[in-house]
Amino acid sequence: MKRHSAPLLMDSIPSTTRFALLPLLLSALSLMACGGPIELGEDEDLGVDQQAATAGNSLSWNSLTSNSLTSNSLTSNSLTSNSLTSNSLTSNSLTSLALTTDPLARQLLKYVVSCALPADATIDITLDGTPYSFAGQLGLAPRWGNPGEICDAQCRSWVSACVLSRVNYLGEAVEISLRGTLPALATSTAEQTAYPSREAAYFGDIFAVPQVRYACTSPGSSLISRVCGPSTIGCVMDVLGDCKSLCSKPRRDGSYPNCGPDTKSKFIGSITVFRQ
Repeated sequence: MKRHSAPLLMDSIPSTTRFALLPLLLSALSLMACGGPIELGEDEDLGVDQQAATAGNSLSWNSLTSNSLTSNSLTSNSLTSNSLTSNSLTSNSLTSLALTTDPLARQLLKYVVSCALPADATIDITLDGTPYSFAGQLGLAPRWGNPGEICDAQCRSWVSACVLSRVNYLGEAVEISLRGTLPALATSTAEQTAYPSREAAYFGDIFAVPQVRYACTSPGSSLISRVCGPSTIGCVMDVLGDCKSLCSKPRRDGSYPNCGPDTKSKFIGSITVFRQ
């Protein structure tokens, strides 16, 4: 049975107010002391139906782009050079500090874990006396969850594309179908029928400093407004143009593989989103 996601974090704030506050959030995150624990296992149900490639999404822009997540804290080598396990997250001082002090870091980690680890994996950690649980879902980089493993270039590419695909301009939960060349992103005929409208393809490296956030649009589709809002100008992604000219030939499921800004820079982790 498919379970529908609920909005999280800033969803209750009108979009015009939220984005007017974005510059302040980005420049003053150090002042954002956590007023209370975020129930990461309850604020958004990331359940799926028979296909693991179907997911909810409402990752806020500032959770992805704020400086506190890219300045050697969560999305840099302090995370990817270690295994995605409870022990690694809590024993690394930079990662532990980011997760303890910044609710946006915890929201981003929630999506990283749900993209990387399979549905039977859960990371339980206690930060400053408060327990948190981060559930796996899609399993795009399952080895990262084993002790002693790291997130290599392929892992970074797939997890980045997955996280980027789940950003939402309004912070509203929307059911999407994620498709790509990994077996974990395989879709059934029923899913392809239920999600027929191709939105865009996403690719990049959110673990780089600065982050690399790319998207390309599906010919004739304006559905990327889910991520960018009313205009691609100023979008959290660099929208490079039509996927036809940026990716390899579409696969049978309609997804675009090997997308990139030029012929020399292609991302194996390219994920195409389809909508109902």
